[in-house]
Amino acid sequence: MSKPIIAITMGDAAGVGPEIIVKALQDETIYTRCRPFVVGDTARLNEAASLCGLSVKAASISSVADAAFSQGTIDCLQVGALPENLAFGKLSFEAGKHSYLYVEKAVALAMNQEVDSICTAPLNKEAMQGAGYKYPGHTEILAGLTDTKDYSMMLSAPNLKVIHLTTHLGLRDAIDAINPERTFNVLSLANETLIKAGIPHPRIAVCGINPHAGENGLFGQGEEEEKLVPAIEKAQQQGMDVVGPSPADTLFYRAVRGDFDIVVACYHDQGHAPVKVLGLEAGVNITVGLNYGVIRTSVDHGTAFDIAGKNIADPRSLQAALQAAIELSPV
Repeated sequence: MSKPIIAITMGDAAGVGPEIIVKALQDETIYTRCRPFVVGDTARLNEAASLCGLSVKAASISSVADAAFSQGTIDCLQVGALPENLAFGKLSFEAGKHSYLYVEKAVALAMNQEVDSICTAPLNKEAMQGAGYKYPGHTEILAGLTDTKDYSMMLSAPNLKVIHLTTHLGLRDAIDAINPERTFNVLSLANETLIKAGIPHPRIAVCGINPHAGENGLFGQGEEEEKLVPAIEKAQQQGMDVVGPSPADTLFYRAVRGDFDIVVACYHDQGHAPVKVLGLEAGVNITVGLNYGVIRTSVDHGTAFDIAGKNIADPRSLQAALQAAIELSPV
């Protein structure tokens, strides 16, 4: 069986992306299971390797076909050129611009079927938007580049998977954005994704929007009955194993215990907080539902400017994201 080709985008060069990449690719099991290369900046990767005291070297390639995929030398598809003496840990619009360009290039390769999956290191939203790319985050960039309307963010950690109805919106806007159509689409994405991952009959639980899932109308303005229940009933009628809406404060405990395969969260922090409590080093961010069969996984943490360039960053979330990219690849 051939090994999948994984494009790793370098993320914001002023953050921890270069460091976690050179560290993660020290793991020989990565190379035994896939053919990884980086879309980014060769000089920055070599600078990160030097800062970390690693003997690994990055070498520029001009196309995927040029990659050797040999551990000890990191193949890097050079995109643009970063400013000389770019500081670690400081906001840079140039770094933000290039972080977008890396993703843009990787998506083009995936749409052209030159790579099997994309694995992304973190970008900085302020730096990217300051460079003129007005996206809330990776998920929305990927949806825009692939012209995808029905997509979602899924977080995966040991014993817990969470998929979101909304992500990068203020709480008021997030609640307004939820409707039965969106809820049903996300339920379908969750069901299809887990079936493809080898779970034949996924058990799906839906969080309530309000405390105690509204407590039969005592809390909120009937959001559960208006925005969630019709979609849950439709999914059940189509044979999906869906329960809810249920109180979020106990639902995640039950999911970790093993009662459910995935939880549907209504807004960003409702889903992110439980996953991150389980450990940043174990979390993986997965974009599901992208057109053209594009598969994207990512670390579940940010650029961490406070520790960038100090040889402190933990690569385990990136290693977990790479393993997820391998498992989700069609090869």
